[in-house]
Amino acid sequence: MTLLRDLVFYGGAAVAIISAAVTLPLAGAQAEKVSAVEPEPMVQTLSAQQLRDRLALGNVRLIDVRTAEEVAEGMIPGAEHIPLDDFDPAKLDPSDSREIIIYCRSGRRSQIAAERLAAHSGEPVLHLAGGINAWIAADGSLEHDVGK
Repeated sequence: MTLLRDLVFYGGAAVAIISAAVTLPLAGAQAEKVSAVEPEPMVQTLSAQQLRDRLALGNVRLIDVRTAEEVAEGMIPGAEHIPLDDFDPAKLDPSDSREIIIYCRSGRRSQIAAERLAAHSGEPVLHLAGGINAWIAADGSLEHDVGK
């Protein structure tokens, strides 16, 4: 046990505050359990190259949460369009076993959508860092005339 003593000035007089600090040693497996383990972040980012790699492997459900006007300018091949304003995680088919990856123009809206989905599912969700802007900068291809 360690005694701690602090002087505090109260109404012009010094008052001593004494408190006890107790340290209990942990042994073996207990000490390992207490070690600092960072929880996995609920929203994780992917680079354009990581997205390209995952798309090549398949089994990805890519969701574009941009507006219809933005999507008309092109979207990542294979993506489906669900504008952020209409994005409701409860409406996504839970039996679809594909990994969900979300993107927007710059990453801000996809972060919001990913947070919603992670809160709903309790599972980590991926989104494209930098959005479609990062995809284009990394020479990613686009589909045009989408939805026509």
